[in-house]
Amino acid sequence: MPDEGDLDLSGLDISADSMKELMTVDTGEWSAEIPDIERHFAEFGDRLPERLTQQLQELRKRLG
Repeated sequence: MPDEGDLDLSGLDISADSMKELMTVDTGEWSAEIPDIERHFAEFGDRLPERLTQQLQELRKRLG
């Protein structure tokens, strides 16, 4: 995630509160999505690239 000030928002009418809300990650919602992602990945069997499996494992770790 970019830090505050990393994005060039010039010319946009976005309040600081709106930007804060846009940059918020709901870890509970993302954690709830993991089983659906796993079911979707399972449809591909051994054709699923290992990198996608690794990315999902890393996401799970980041979410706690």
